[in-house]
Amino acid sequence: MLKTPIARGVALATLGATLAIPTMAQAAFIEDTKAGLELRNFYFNRDYREDSGQSKQEEWAQGFLLRVESGYTEGTVGFGVDALGLLGVKLDSGAGRDGGGTQLLPADGNSAADDYSELGLTAKAKVSNTVLKIGTMQFKNPAVANSDSRLLPALMQGANIVSKEIDGLTLDVGYANRNNLRASSDNQLLSLNGATTGANTRNIRLTGGAANESDDFRFAGATYQFNKNLTGSYYYSQLEDLYKQNAFNLIHVLPISEGQSLKTDLRYARSKDDGSSNVDNKSFGAMITYSLSGHSFGLGYQKMSGETGFAYLGGNVDPYLVNFIQVNDFANADEKSWQARYDYNFAAMGIPGLTFMTRYVTGDNFDRVTGADAGTEGKEWERNTDIAYTFQTGALKNLNVKWRNATSRNNYSRGTNIDENRLIVSYTIPLM
Repeated sequence: MLKTPIARGVALATLGATLAIPTMAQAAFIEDTKAGLELRNFYFNRDYREDSGQSKQEEWAQGFLLRVESGYTEGTVGFGVDALGLLGVKLDSGAGRDGGGTQLLPADGNSAADDYSELGLTAKAKVSNTVLKIGTMQFKNPAVANSDSRLLPALMQGANIVSKEIDGLTLDVGYANRNNLRASSDNQLLSLNGATTGANTRNIRLTGGAANESDDFRFAGATYQFNKNLTGSYYYSQLEDLYKQNAFNLIHVLPISEGQSLKTDLRYARSKDDGSSNVDNKSFGAMITYSLSGHSFGLGYQKMSGETGFAYLGGNVDPYLVNFIQVNDFANADEKSWQARYDYNFAAMGIPGLTFMTRYVTGDNFDRVTGADAGTEGKEWERNTDIAYTFQTGALKNLNVKWRNATSRNNYSRGTNIDENRLIVSYTIPLM
């Protein structure tokens, strides 16, 4: 069944790790192993609505994602290994339509590469309810979340300890020194998103001729479930020499009646410089969602204050912001933004697997920084629509089809007024 070169490579790597473990301890290691091959077909089209030197970006590619998660060896300390094999193949592209901008495929001169691949291995150890992982990481927490919104996911090299020894409490400590972009096979140094030596709407600048790079990002956090309806978390993170951040999150779900609830999501972060930047930001976000049967109605508010916009890792990392959506994050210096969102799950009317989402976010109150209009108020808005269906029965069971549409406009940056469509078809084949 593992016919592709990337699949054989992952299988051999996992087998090699297995052979290094004493035979008597392999039973649970093998029995608890899970493996799946995801086939992800991705079409991306971005239409520029102004003269920006390029009329559109358009690519179509096929991705193969092989994930292997072993069990643990028997004993007080259990050992295991995870493997991730990634392969991206170009189906359609062309000069003037890519330039690396779609982030589906690596740029190869004026065209896209025909294919790219990589193999990631993660060693792991478990004691009681504490797990240590070292190697290829895909983080997802308020301090750092590697993006998985294109053909292949963004990854990092580092380590992570997650402990759940106390009921309701999760401790999370991690470290990273390299970043691997979504459309790349190369590891590179970490960076601060939006940092420049000149003017920008984030107002994040490097000082003293410093380079926007670091090989040391670390975080530590705790999440506690006070009861079944209330969860709180705190995370501290630091990108050495560039910024440090304290982030708080509180999520409460109020059950009103059967099929009816009110969810409140509050987020606050304080970011400061760490020696080589001018980072100074306070970020507040709130999202309130009322759910009734298959309907969900949400209202969000996000406010930036301080000398700069929100600070977070560059290189395909998703910021933990309520108004971070398909294209924009609405996190410029002093920006205020509002969101209105509506979701519907068609299972409520007898069509399981079909979902719909639409939202609109508008932001203002930040400075335009270039051209004749510098110093005047900046404004931006974005509208998104998602429709997804997962086949429930028949030969196509578990095949997922999703269409994502975005329209984005602003008055401060040429080349960022766009209409965008993404069509993603994915199917996971369980192997073990």
